[in-house]
Amino acid sequence: MSLRFHEIAEDRHRILNPMTDDKLALLGEICRITPGTRQLDLACGKGELLSRWSAEHGLEGVGVDISQVFLGAARARAEELGVSERVEFVEADAGTYETAPESFDIVSCIGATWIGNGLKGTLSLMRRHLRPNGIILVGDCYWQTPAPREARAALGMEDDNLVTSLIGTNDRIEEAGFELLDMVLASPDSWDRYVASQWWTISDWLRDNPDDPDAPAMRDFLTRARRSHLEYGRQYLGWGVFVLRAKP
Repeated sequence: MSLRFHEIAEDRHRILNPMTDDKLALLGEICRITPGTRQLDLACGKGELLSRWSAEHGLEGVGVDISQVFLGAARARAEELGVSERVEFVEADAGTYETAPESFDIVSCIGATWIGNGLKGTLSLMRRHLRPNGIILVGDCYWQTPAPREARAALGMEDDNLVTSLIGTNDRIEEAGFELLDMVLASPDSWDRYVASQWWTISDWLRDNPDDPDAPAMRDFLTRARRSHLEYGRQYLGWGVFVLRAKP
């Protein structure tokens, strides 16, 4: 799925993953954020997490993303919530972004573990930004039950190195040198709100842009995305945010 396809499909989304407003608030409470806590959010999308937590808890942070469209929305949201002096949004590749080592109390990558070619690689690149005793938030998919080959193919998740079971996710976390402290998992309903609400957005875009060069591919993507979610995604695919700390 190209960056432009993401920008089209998620145009009406504020949170670019299967988290609800309530679960985003719960995750903020779990993280025990206090005024002045510093967070780095890699592949931050529209920056809802940083801006919301800054408004609610006094957090300071930096969001990194490659999408000018999403970053524009993030800056506008920070202005709306009155936190633009506490949060900054940077256009850069989240996988290669550099800053002073060990600069942040929280480092997050919510739903974009492709930046490190999978969970373990992403945790490795996140670690260098993290202060001692800081926490990592990583959002990733997992298999709720073993998925047949046709489900993996339809969902574009045939590589066993990218998606595993929930206990397999825990094992990868431990192999990367972290321990799982807590987690907030998506429900089938929150999956629907994230995935299914894209269908209407894309359908409207196709009606408004029938001659766009990307319209045929976007139409094909809509058909495949709808079928794969209805036939396989709701049954097999889970998603969650995992709260981690480095092992002593």
